[in-house]
Formats: sequence, structure tokens, C-alpha cells
Amino acid sequence: MPTVLRLNGYRFGPFSADGDESPHLHVSKAGTQAKVWLRPVALADNYGFRRHELREGETILTEQQTTLLQAWHEYFG
Repeated sequence: MPTVLRLNGYRFGPFSADGDESPHLHVSKAGTQAKVWLRPVALADNYGFRRHELREGETILTEQQTTLLQAWHEYFG
């Protein structure tokens, strides 16, 4: 998984096989993972994140949404 953003211990990036899906990123931190849609920012799947970690990750995604969408389109464009 290429990394498009690293912040506060979270790693955000796409999986190369996901280009046919709507824009989303996979988020990992300390052995946990989640899949999050980018438009609108919404949780798709959660594999171990606690509620407060999901809120923090959502805040980061919302604040960085434009940059992350651009990175998605550049990667799959």
C-alpha cells in the first residue's frame, strides 16, 4: 500500500486493486485497519480501531479531504 499521508501515527493509502471503486483510503495504525470513503468521508469497514481513534481519523480525513482526493485521482488516473 503506497502511503499518501502519515499523521499522528495514522497511515493513509490506497490498495492498487481498488481503482474500480469509489474514492477511498485504507487507514492503519498500530496493527489496526479501516477503510474510509472520501466523498463523503464515511467509515466503510473497521478492523480494530476504537471509537475515539475513528473520530480522530475522521477529523484528519475531513481536514485533508481535498489533498487526499487529489492523491487518489493521481494514483488511479
